[in-house]
Amino acid sequence: MRNGTWLRRTLLTVLLVFVASSAFACTVMMVGKNATVDGSVMTTHTCDGWYDHRIQIIPGGTHKPGEMVPIYKNICYMTRPNKELVQVGEIPQVEKTYTYFHTGYPFMNEKSLIMGEYTWSGRDENLNEDKAWMMIEQLQVLALQRTATARDAIRVMGELAEKYGYADGGEALSIADTKGEIWLFEICGPGPLWTPESGKPGAIWVAQRIPDDGFAMGSNRARIAEIDWNDKENFMYSSNIKSFAEEMGWWKEGEPFVFHKIYNPQPYGSPYYQQRREWRVYSLVDPELNLDPAAAEQYPLVIKPPKKLSVQDLMAINRDYLEGTRFDLTKGLAAGPFGNPNRYQTPKDVRPENRKGNDWDRAISIFRCSYSFVGQVRPNMPDPLAAVVWFGEDAPHSTLYMPIYAGTTEVPKPYTLGKRHVFDKESAWWAWNFVSNWADLKFSYMIEDIREAQRLHENKYFLELPQVDKKAMELYGKDPKQAVAYVTRYVNETLTKGLEDWWELGWTLVGKYYDGMIIQPDGTFKNVGYPTEWLEAVGFGDTDAEPKK
Repeated sequence: MRNGTWLRRTLLTVLLVFVASSAFACTVMMVGKNATVDGSVMTTHTCDGWYDHRIQIIPGGTHKPGEMVPIYKNICYMTRPNKELVQVGEIPQVEKTYTYFHTGYPFMNEKSLIMGEYTWSGRDENLNEDKAWMMIEQLQVLALQRTATARDAIRVMGELAEKYGYADGGEALSIADTKGEIWLFEICGPGPLWTPESGKPGAIWVAQRIPDDGFAMGSNRARIAEIDWNDKENFMYSSNIKSFAEEMGWWKEGEPFVFHKIYNPQPYGSPYYQQRREWRVYSLVDPELNLDPAAAEQYPLVIKPPKKLSVQDLMAINRDYLEGTRFDLTKGLAAGPFGNPNRYQTPKDVRPENRKGNDWDRAISIFRCSYSFVGQVRPNMPDPLAAVVWFGEDAPHSTLYMPIYAGTTEVPKPYTLGKRHVFDKESAWWAWNFVSNWADLKFSYMIEDIREAQRLHENKYFLELPQVDKKAMELYGKDPKQAVAYVTRYVNETLTKGLEDWWELGWTLVGKYYDGMIIQPDGTFKNVGYPTEWLEAVGFGDTDAEPKK
């Protein structure tokens, strides 16, 4: 065994600078099949940051012996002008691959396997940017191409990361499958001293199954706690998970092995960033928990919801910005006169010294979200029909969630396009981003127009889907290809109409709200001015007073 003190000093010496590829973002929820209204397993993902919003369906197929697969870094950033796709090597291809849905973080395959993602960064001592190959999104690509179940996906990702090295900051994936299982997978790197020639595992990882009657979530800090080494049914982990921690002096034999305390003891940011979302989500699912929003310790990973949860419930949580709590982001001067919950990043150079790392509270729904989804895998349905991902571009609170079946073979062209630094009316993402940004001008008014459009469209989808399922199942019994063609047509019609209607909503908002007025279709209008409380707070009328310092 190496001397732990020497190893730590060596790591600190060789670790000069490392910037993890993943932003500290994203919120994920996981629900077991016995905790949902329809017996489906469900997971979510809010992809918060400048990531690739485009939906690209990458076909699977059969492959010849000797074929190789290129391995890349920066897959998730492909709509950024200053990020290039970097090939670091190649690995042997497998005989059979599945079709999968590619975005910044790939989210589903034709076998109805669904994944969500969040970053937790971890210790600097675990990072290995130079020798290791695998980033989390590359592992997702390979797992979705090669596996049909959560357990197999975890096994494949673990084996590949251990063999070729994990080069990313700490990451987590939720994984739901047609077996009715949902797992949380957390992974970090092997440290900067690792090389492929060392013969040692190139990653540390652990996975925990969420109970069938359970609910769990994560938001930018490791969440798996104590590992039950005897419970092989509900835990999976790398062979070096204990030995590395022991060598580093982070854990001793005989002590409880709490993964997040060992590998992520000081999460990125302040409690306002991760903790507030955890508190809010669990409190929305079960208000009787009476959790302390300022608790120093982590909240339990798994709770048992008092009522069964629906897709609509998870959509509502995705859209939350702490309304009705003492942290309500629509309240106070920072929200402006019209209750805007968006809080843009505060530059470090203007932060007072006494801030001590404090920041705005971090909502679940955030303006800089690239896309989000609620995914469900329904029981007793064939692979192309079992999973439906309710996908929405841009910020959850102003998006439209539209259904995409696992068997879908194409999506409308606007959803496959778009630069993020150039406005492009041909790109679907810009429709939702435009509506969201325009709503910032008079949020408390415009969000009601947006919510009404969401209710109108999404209620229609929920009414339609059982009939679409029924027709698809009938066709599948005759010819699976007919069922795939049918759901593909439905998805494309739905996505196309949703996009058209959101552009129309955007232009309606432009015409309805301008110059401080609200204008009705018949030409009548009213000047709504500003709320009295806000005018008093900002000193309206005190024009002769000295400027506030």
